[in-house]
Amino acid sequence: MAKKKMSASEIAISQQAAIENEAERAFQAGITTLRDLISPSSLEIHSSYFRLGTKYGRTLYIYGYPRVLYTGWLSSIINIDEVVDVSMYVYPVESAVIMKNLRKKVTQLEASMNVNNERGKVRDPELEAAIQDAEELRDQLQVGAEKFFRYGLYLTLYADSLDELNFVQNKIETIFGQQMVFSKVASSQQEQGLNSTTPQCTDQLQIRRNMNTGAISTSFPFTSADLTQDKGVLYGINMHNNGLVIFDRYSLENANMVVFAKSGAGKSFTVKLEALRSMMMGTEILIIDPENEYQKLCDAVGGSYIRLSLNSDVRINPFDIPKVVDSEDAGDALRSNLVTLHGLFRLMLGGATMAAATGGQSVPVLTPNEEADLDQALMDTYARAGITSDPLTHQSPPPTIANLYDTLLHMGGTGPNLAQRLRKYTSGTFAGIFSQQSNIDINNQMVVFNIRDLEDELRPVAMYIVLSHIWNIVRAEQKRRMLIVDEAWQLMKYDDSASFLFSLAKRARKYYLGLTTISQDVEDFMSSKMGRAVVQNSSMQLLLKQSTAAVDVLSDVFKLTDEEKKRLANFPVGQGLFFAGSNHVHIEIIASQTEEQLVTTTPKGKK
Repeated sequence: MAKKKMSASEIAISQQAAIENEAERAFQAGITTLRDLISPSSLEIHSSYFRLGTKYGRTLYIYGYPRVLYTGWLSSIINIDEVVDVSMYVYPVESAVIMKNLRKKVTQLEASMNVNNERGKVRDPELEAAIQDAEELRDQLQVGAEKFFRYGLYLTLYADSLDELNFVQNKIETIFGQQMVFSKVASSQQEQGLNSTTPQCTDQLQIRRNMNTGAISTSFPFTSADLTQDKGVLYGINMHNNGLVIFDRYSLENANMVVFAKSGAGKSFTVKLEALRSMMMGTEILIIDPENEYQKLCDAVGGSYIRLSLNSDVRINPFDIPKVVDSEDAGDALRSNLVTLHGLFRLMLGGATMAAATGGQSVPVLTPNEEADLDQALMDTYARAGITSDPLTHQSPPPTIANLYDTLLHMGGTGPNLAQRLRKYTSGTFAGIFSQQSNIDINNQMVVFNIRDLEDELRPVAMYIVLSHIWNIVRAEQKRRMLIVDEAWQLMKYDDSASFLFSLAKRARKYYLGLTTISQDVEDFMSSKMGRAVVQNSSMQLLLKQSTAAVDVLSDVFKLTDEEKKRLANFPVGQGLFFAGSNHVHIEIIASQTEEQLVTTTPKGKK
């Protein structure tokens, strides 16, 4: 066949194309690929470890499990503060095949038991348990309640040195060992182990264990507490699973709650939102407001706003006897009020002043003789008013501080001296507000006591008296109530007021009362023995954004993980940790537009 001779132009075109192809290949060879970017500089495989660039790694496999696995048993490994890759391989198995094998296995086990019985051997609990487990699994497979699988679990650990790698391995094996889960190093199979734990979905180790659906489900590590109940109020969004946190605080062993947050983190916003939603469930709300933050909400719901100041007409008599319905408590009503008055007068007769002068540390202000004289004077003052331990006499008008002043002035011992120290509350600077008969009547679903306009020296005394007055009302008629004490750190500064608040927290459950304690000064609150006791007697806690100094204090009290500690100082406004009983979640407080207008304290135009 004759060959066609190429022309000079065709030869030139062919040569040009070859040159271009060579240039294209050279260009492509110089391009950095994704594989070049992510691949390590080197890979060394040894029998018990491998080296990936500058990192050391080791693959373990799980070969032994206990008879019973509990939900979340793998969470401790997932949350460990080490670099660990975890891979699970699940292979479904036909139920018919498993049923056939189980039937054979049960037959073998029962035959072994019969042989042991015939030979008179002691019963074998392990054999009996195996038969029982196999029979239960057969029943569940037969009705489709369970499926059967082959399960493989591998872990690859990473460290900067061999010593550190051995330490991490020992740490993980210890955690597994506590749960009767046993692991081994994939000896001479480190390359296969590395490939099995990288995201390639290739099980090159093929070390598997038979498991049913229930057993495999317990290994799911990302479990989060679900605080949704059929009834209760909406607190916010569970940031772990985007579920709703709907909770009834009265369903716990007590309905007390503490809220800790730095200024501006949203603690008052949260508490007001809960109060508003609780009112829709029929709960009565009582609030001690030191900073005039609750007036807008109170006015919106038609509540009673009681403003306490030296210039107001409001009067509260600390000598009021509670109208106790419970016959068991009625006989002790006077004695209980005497104990409360002792704490109050220790505060009034110098506790607040001396504590302020000593940096917030309260000091004894009454000698033993003064304590005894004050006790006798209190009983004599009630007796002169016709009030004794007999509940029938409690209907008489109670005495006032002015009557106590007169009793002290005319008694011997230290009485006159105590009277002089008490005079500023009867005829001096602080006269009127607490030295006359009470003229307030709490008969509303929301009642707010505002003490913002009181002098700093009088404010702790006012909070104490208001708490005492509220406690008398709570004991008189048992209803579902919530008592909110804002800026509670002011009470924690003084031993007597701190003890009284703790007493409320401890006894509130009996009278269907939920105490909400709010504080931004965590260090002062938690440094008090009584402050910690209040926290321990509160089934619910809410920790919003904290100062760096407060994080360490709260971490010690609430046993927070390192991750929770880190988040606690960096939470955005309205997010925090919500504890309810033994569960706690990361929560975001959400309000509707109408609710936000009622409860916000953020100035207009400021985000």
